[in-house]
Amino acid sequence: MGPGGRWVRAAHTALSAALTLGLLLHRTDLREQEERGELLQPLIFVLLVLCSVLLYFKVSLMDPGFVKPEEEAKAGEAEGQGLVIPQATGDVKLRRCGYCLVKQPMRARHCQLCQHCVRRYDHHCPWIENCVGERNHPLFIAYLAVQLVVLLWGGHVAWSGLYFQQSWEWLKYNIFLLLSFLLIVIFTTVVLLLLVSHLYLISCNTTTWEFTSHHRISYLRHSELENPFDQGIILNLWRFFCSRHLTAWEQIYFHRNSEPV
Repeated sequence: MGPGGRWVRAAHTALSAALTLGLLLHRTDLREQEERGELLQPLIFVLLVLCSVLLYFKVSLMDPGFVKPEEEAKAGEAEGQGLVIPQATGDVKLRRCGYCLVKQPMRARHCQLCQHCVRRYDHHCPWIENCVGERNHPLFIAYLAVQLVVLLWGGHVAWSGLYFQQSWEWLKYNIFLLLSFLLIVIFTTVVLLLLVSHLYLISCNTTTWEFTSHHRISYLRHSELENPFDQGIILNLWRFFCSRHLTAWEQIYFHRNSEPV
């Protein structure tokens, strides 16, 4: 990853550490519990923050599902052994990427920022400076869920330390908590919207890219079904969260389109 990614990750880590330390050092519920020797909740809060930061780095640095040239050779070997993936016919063409020259599996897309084709491409996230694809999408959802819990708890803690008075002395003493609370509200709104929208798309077995660019994607435009990958909410969620193998989306696509209406 480039220097821009290092700056983004450093900023995320610094912001998480600063907010956590500020909430623990100012007179909030957590600080009062520390002073009384009740360390369970402060410890859980710190561990949740640490967990969210570790998940952030894991999602940010892991392979999101880059399509590698050697996969084409393996696919050829599998075909020679009788494991045949249906070939596209008619208006649906499985094409070779014009940038990295690899044969794109269905639902893959080239990301010009990462300079790779990504399997089941969802979007390129500037906050993690990485693509969200088939390999790291489940962990991305886990990161959003943990981050949302941390933000909601952090917002409650920041609010607990605010005792409103109309004086400059009060504002000077509480400016950190006030800014922290406003920042947490903004981040909570963004993370909540992201999590809800992604869970909806996952339940339909579609991606952000497919949802926003349906009219430009050939395999969706020429499909007889509105969403040829939708196998029902339960199977969609199971395949997303529980499957440990990369999916041959071509098989699902052609099987679903060949089913009688």
